[in-house]
Amino acid sequence: MSSGDFVRSLPGASAGFEPRVSQLQRFHIDPFLMFSLLAVCGFGLAVLYSASGQQFGTVLRQGVFMVAGLFAMVVVAQLDIRFVRRWAALLYLLGIGLLVAVIFYGVGAKGATRWLDLPGLPRFQPSEIMKLALPLTVATYLSGRTMPPSFFQVMVCVVLIGIPTLLIGAQPDLGTSILVAVSGLFVLYFAGLSWYYVAAVLVAVGVSSPLLWSYVLHDYQKQRILTLLDPEADKLGAGWNIIQSKTAIGSGGWQGKGWMNGTQSQLDFLPESHTDFIIAVLAEELGLFGVLVLISLYLLIIGRGLLIGLRAQDEFSRLIAGSITLTFFVYAFVNMGMVSGLLPVVGVPLPFISQGGTSLITLLAGFGLLMAVSTEAKRITR
Repeated sequence: MSSGDFVRSLPGASAGFEPRVSQLQRFHIDPFLMFSLLAVCGFGLAVLYSASGQQFGTVLRQGVFMVAGLFAMVVVAQLDIRFVRRWAALLYLLGIGLLVAVIFYGVGAKGATRWLDLPGLPRFQPSEIMKLALPLTVATYLSGRTMPPSFFQVMVCVVLIGIPTLLIGAQPDLGTSILVAVSGLFVLYFAGLSWYYVAAVLVAVGVSSPLLWSYVLHDYQKQRILTLLDPEADKLGAGWNIIQSKTAIGSGGWQGKGWMNGTQSQLDFLPESHTDFIIAVLAEELGLFGVLVLISLYLLIIGRGLLIGLRAQDEFSRLIAGSITLTFFVYAFVNMGMVSGLLPVVGVPLPFISQGGTSLITLLAGFGLLMAVSTEAKRITR
């Protein structure tokens, strides 16, 4: 007996009684996921206020982006999954077109050309669109086909993943290109990709690493890898950020120095304290306890996302739910790893904590897709 048949068999069901549905669920909002996201967003605003040097304007601007992102999440949650699947390829082509436009008409900053400044629109990064468009397109291609994917299907997915990854990497934007590639690769993983392919890729990367070092990586990217191996080699130059970051993290202890009382951040020893290195501010001021609170919130979000994926009613929904959730995990893992000196610095923001508008809206829109998947599952089981 299905859950829907069980409910209809209850006393009073025939008299017109319906199972209780909260107001959030009427708007296709997953309450647990919604409250977890609101909690981490509120936590992020508090940390950002201190990290930005108590600049209320910065926090207000971030709050506006959060509201816009939450609005986008609610709107996306209303979409029928079949509608999303139907238009995924068009969104992918639009994203590719915008990435090509960046090459010719992009706006540059800090040695990179990553933005478009179109009339009547705020400046934005087209690469952010691909964080959703790519996994949706790969999932659309794979769903409905025999699983696990064949060699030909894997090669088609590699092309779909490779085109935007190379375009973004050429801007150059190594961090975003990695996240975009990972979002598509996770779809392949959930489709049942054989471990032989994974092993082959690892071997190929290992064999070609000298060529990648010599002809693919930019000088600043090579310097970041060298800095990871020996940050003390250039204490006042390339190693400064990571040295100050590790100092801030280590000095926080268990309880921290107190909110807005961090010395590394408040005295401007820590560069990029309100963006990529913001977790160092959190660790210094709120200590390990504050970091564990944030990680716990992240784990609640990730756990809920994976559960939604397990309950998905079709292959397409399962693939995109798994990809969005694990890509979010990679966001947090890479940022924490690079700030603590375990990974090279690649410019990945800490989700919902670092200052940033486009990435925040994209993240929340992705969670709107998760809620749409959750709604679809409930609609079918009733």
